[in-house]
Amino acid sequence: MLLSTRGGGGVALRALRRGRSVFCFRAAPAVLTLPPPPPVSVPIETRVQVQESVRGKDVFVIQTVSKDVNTTIMEMLILVYACRTSCARSITGVLPYFPYSKQCKMRKRGSIVSKLIASMMCKAGLTHLITMDLHQKEIQGFFNIPVDNLRASPFLLQYIQEEIPDYRNAVIVAKSPASAKRAQSFAERLRLGIAVIHGEAQDAESDQVDGRHSPPTVKTSRAIHPSMDIPLLIPKEKPPITVVGDVGGRIAIIVDDIIDDVDSFVAAAETLKERGAYKIYVMATHGILSLDAPRFIEESAIDEVVVTNTIPHELQKLQCPKIKTVDISIILSEAIRRIHNGESMSYLFRNIGMDD
Repeated sequence: MLLSTRGGGGVALRALRRGRSVFCFRAAPAVLTLPPPPPVSVPIETRVQVQESVRGKDVFVIQTVSKDVNTTIMEMLILVYACRTSCARSITGVLPYFPYSKQCKMRKRGSIVSKLIASMMCKAGLTHLITMDLHQKEIQGFFNIPVDNLRASPFLLQYIQEEIPDYRNAVIVAKSPASAKRAQSFAERLRLGIAVIHGEAQDAESDQVDGRHSPPTVKTSRAIHPSMDIPLLIPKEKPPITVVGDVGGRIAIIVDDIIDDVDSFVAAAETLKERGAYKIYVMATHGILSLDAPRFIEESAIDEVVVTNTIPHELQKLQCPKIKTVDISIILSEAIRRIHNGESMSYLFRNIGMDD
């Protein structure tokens, strides 16, 4: 069966039929000849036409996040809604990386975008979601459908054991206290030590006393009532960078869930080098690696960056040979098979605790 999107810049979709299931996924752009894109002034729309009956079928829509994340979301929503209106029995979305997962908390006058995306997917007709290593596990609560949050850590742990020589002399590093839980999980499974980087680089003393850091002179607003005395919360001030744990003469393995803006990883690697680490690895599930990340990695003290293939990054690998890929497709395919056959998913979550 062939599913296609029409319109300038649209991405072709195709599907394979397996009994009562339909597996939908992106087609390679080189396979199809698309019409030339319209002028920029013409609105670009995505149109989906299901050219074979999906009535009573189990449909699995596999969508990886491209550089244009908003187009990716709309493609999936329209495809899911098309399958729903075509009377599919169930529609399971497979998103190895859940977009907008970083925006899962309210910040001042912002919004919780992850909740919005979850509501849109449920409204479009999704009946089940398979994803991997959500930025915050609480995102599962944004959905009113079953969500299977698979883990990539078994594949990364296997890579450490098989591809890093003398990994017994390594220490697992959290580049910030927020990543300490993940680092602790890796360290306990590998029977290794743990180190945590805390603080931030301090400005030179000459920069601190020249007035540039002074607060602007603004009029303080009056209290709602003269008798109301609300105490002010003391602002946070990070201490100078410190490394809690011994990394001297060791292999440092920095672990996190997402690597996008690599500035913090590069700074962490420089700090670890100064503390005596002789080799530095960075391991993450989702390698977004946007903007000039490959160049920064190539010029940094990082020896190797290991990410999974939840997000395509072939171009980044060509730009930086330090980037390595771990394939996690086998666990996604097994999850699809088990859901279609009505089998238990607990096998894929064995030895995973509440804090993992």
